Amino acid sequence: MKKVYYLSTCTTCKRIMDELGPLISDFEKQNIKTDQMTFDQIDEMKERSGTYESLFSRKALKYRSMGLGDKNLSEDDYRKLIQDEYTFLKRPVFIVNDQIFIGNSKKVIDSMQNHLS
Repeated sequence: MKKVYYLSTCTTCKRIMDELGPLISDFEKQNIKTDQMTFDQIDEMKERSGTYESLFSRKALKYRSMGLGDKNLSEDDYRKLIQDEYTFLKRPVFIVNDQIFIGNSKKVIDSMQNHLS
């Protein structure tokens, strides 16, 4: 399976996907804003990454506005927050067979490129 979860309004996601161009042309693409993720999809990502927390973005504006930094969140909390609010997914998320690449750091994107090359 080759799939990418992204946000079409995110300039960083757009830039990364443009840079990867032909390498991801055969990927299934899911815009998480218009096509909400299911718990099954989130669970599948967690199986590859190890934790829901690894999928969770603390950079989302709602993280501060909801006061989540002051709370002790459980794995169940992370799972529900990601499903309820797409901005909490650290993105983009690339799935390549049994591998997962989460986020937009240069290290993650380089690792994915090397995996596909």
